[in-house]
Amino acid sequence: MRVLPPAARPRLLWAVILGAVLAAFACTAAAFTRSGTPWPAVALLALLYLGCELVRICPLPGNRVPVPEGSGSLFPVLLAAVFLLPPGAAALVALPGAFAQRVVRRPAPVRRVWHAAQQAVAAWAAGRTFGLLGGAPSAGRLADFPYALLPAAAAAAAFCLVLAALDGGVLAAAERRPVRTAWRGLLTRSLVPHCVHGLAGLMMAVLWRSPYGLPAALLVLLPMYISCWVFAQYHRERAAHQATIRALVQAVELKDRYTRGHGERVGQASAMIARELGMDGDRLEVVRIAGILHDVGKLGVPTRLLRKDGPLTPEERRVIELHPEYGHEMVRGIGFLGEARSAILHHHERVDGSGYPYGLTGEQIPVPARVVAVADAFDAMTSTRSYSRARPVPVALAELERCAGAHFDPVMVHALVEAIGRDGWHPVVTADEDDLQVIPGTAPGRPAAPDAAAPDPGGPALSGLPAQGARPRVRTADPGNGREPDGGGGA
Repeated sequence: MRVLPPAARPRLLWAVILGAVLAAFACTAAAFTRSGTPWPAVALLALLYLGCELVRICPLPGNRVPVPEGSGSLFPVLLAAVFLLPPGAAALVALPGAFAQRVVRRPAPVRRVWHAAQQAVAAWAAGRTFGLLGGAPSAGRLADFPYALLPAAAAAAAFCLVLAALDGGVLAAAERRPVRTAWRGLLTRSLVPHCVHGLAGLMMAVLWRSPYGLPAALLVLLPMYISCWVFAQYHRERAAHQATIRALVQAVELKDRYTRGHGERVGQASAMIARELGMDGDRLEVVRIAGILHDVGKLGVPTRLLRKDGPLTPEERRVIELHPEYGHEMVRGIGFLGEARSAILHHHERVDGSGYPYGLTGEQIPVPARVVAVADAFDAMTSTRSYSRARPVPVALAELERCAGAHFDPVMVHALVEAIGRDGWHPVVTADEDDLQVIPGTAPGRPAAPDAAAPDPGGPALSGLPAQGARPRVRTADPGNGREPDGGGGA
């Protein structure tokens, strides 16, 4: 479960969580009402699952950093319980380990309850699937290893499906995501790992029932723990990547104080466009990082030019137009950025060929660069700088649509308009809290129009926006207008 944003729908979110908790109660109640529940095995497996989770989240030898949240759980023990116990008893086994999982984001108690509820429901569903396909111990098929593979695979798939369904439900409720995107990628990313855990759990169950007993079953956990350690190292590497990105962004913002938060907002808008276009996973993350780092080349531009009030001279414009190439050179050796490097280099290109640095046209411009160009122009028009005042979000979107096909890729502009019209615009970082423009989501389609009583955004009075220095001019996406070399192309 992710951080709950300001736009969360609390009632629906709590309904999803409460529904999962009630379902977990119903699943575990069967263990108490059914006679013949093997309580010693339930207690032993529950303690084993709890111990595995505690060992997994503790700092590893030679490393003081614990396993990051979100790096997965050691599910073979839980799936072994699915194969060895009745469904209700298997659901009980999930509770101690789920409550022990590492939680670093608030509200921690709610997150722990959520983890416990979804794992209990998933274990019950997996147990029912395993039993219906003839894999339950009572059918005498568990020890016959080849014949147990199909029921075990189906049970692991059911376990994964329930977890993904519940995660998608809480994402749709908490982050106001459309149903068609809330579940996108959840099942495909986790199906293979859960099937591997299911195979390990089946081997544990088979060895448990064999003459070798519990000691042999525990041997299965060693390679799984090693794989968990490798996965944790991967997450630590990703955390180091994020720290590198933050350091570069902070360096840019220290140099150009008027664009504080600009990179984060462009990254947020770029991710909205990418998600609307159907990107997910690593592809979406590359676009988001490209938006965050697109202006890193400004570290090579003289500070006096970045902070200058008013328009630039032709000579100063040529100097600033070098920042995409500076940025590309700065990040050339950072391998994990991938396609983000091309977006840093080409985010000021225009589809009609009038952009820079190389005058690329249309499809010649990399897709991430076309996404970032729209997001960059959008934030440049909707945030206040030393040289211009912010424009209302609907007016900025209308300006982007006017320039679509000439300056910007119409597909990217349409994606941003649709995403903001449906989900609203909730910038996570702003240059000034007084300039925060939060636009709530509306029905699918165009975003809400500006208030008819509001002053003309092109006029001298923009309500609630302070003037800085000389009277600023209003930016548009037109070439030659505004402070940046490409006008609305943005700082």
